[in-house]
Order: sequence, then C-alpha cells, then structure tokens
Amino acid sequence: MTEVTRVPIQPVAKGSLTKLWLGVVVAILLGAGLAFAAMPKGLGLDTLVAGSGDTPKVGDVVFVKYKGSLAADGTVFDESREIPLPVQGIFPEGSPFPIEEGATIPGFFSGLQQMQKGGKYKLFIPADQAYGAEPPAGAPIPPNADLVFEIEVIEIMSREAFDRNLAILQQAMQQMMPPEGAAPPQSQ
Repeated sequence: MTEVTRVPIQPVAKGSLTKLWLGVVVAILLGAGLAFAAMPKGLGLDTLVAGSGDTPKVGDVVFVKYKGSLAADGTVFDESREIPLPVQGIFPEGSPFPIEEGATIPGFFSGLQQMQKGGKYKLFIPADQAYGAEPPAGAPIPPNADLVFEIEVIEIMSREAFDRNLAILQQAMQQMMPPEGAAPPQSQ
C-alpha cells in the first residue's frame, strides 16, 4: 500500500488574497506602461484637404508649399518661399522635392509618397526619422526634436519632365544674359 503524507494547509490571512490580486494588477499595468513607453513613435499624416490622382513614385519631383515647425513648442524653423522665375509656365509655384532616398530627411521622403496633388497635409516626423541627435550645424532644430510640417502639394512631375523643363529654363536664362565681355543693357 502507498502511504500519503498529509501536510496541513495554513489558512490564508484575511485580506492577503486581495493584496495578492492588487499586486498582480499593478505588475501588469506597470509592464504595459513600460512596453508602451518603449514603442517607437511613428510617422503621422493627417489629411486636411484631400488631393486627387496618383501619389508620387520614387524618381518623381513633387512641388510643395510647406512650413516646418518643432512639435514641442511650434517654433517655425523653415518655410517655402516663392522663387520668381524669368520664364513663366515652365515650373509650377512651390518648392521642388525629388522623391529619392537621401534627397530629404527620411520622414519627409516617406510622407510625400503618401500625398496627392491638390492635397493639404499635416506631417508629424519623429526625431529618429528627422535629424536625430545631430541636426544640421547652425539650424534652430535641437537634437532629438520631433518635427511637424504643413504641406500643400502643388504638382507631381516625372523626373524626365522636370529635367526637360530645367533645360528650357537654363537655355532661356542664358539667352537673357549679355555675351561675356559685353556691357550690360542700359536701363532707361
């Protein structure tokens, strides 16, 4: 025959079970909070005005009006400017941005690829997809700063069309310049 040894179980003290469950709940909440804090913040894109048509592809050039600010306090650090061209109709208004790796900060590059012509957007770029710990020297952007851009997409142009229009603009500007050694035209 098998013999069974009996061990007496002590009664649980009053309130101990409640304390145990509270401890488990606190541990779960603490773990969830730490996991949430450790998650990387991602790129955020809000559509303010819907655009239409295709989104730009790698190799395209996107003409935009934009304003960049610091997410922490709203300080504007950059804004697009109108550049008067001597020949109208070659390029649309706005600043051109080539859709190529390395042409802009990674978050701006990724964000532009989700936008459509005529749309207005608010793009949130976390520091790790912006300038990170080393912003450009002399820039008003502190290290590890999250950025916000308000962007209006004016035009999406293929690289071939952009290069062709750039050649036309360069040729027009050369024709406007006096020949080397010649006196500039007299204004009246």
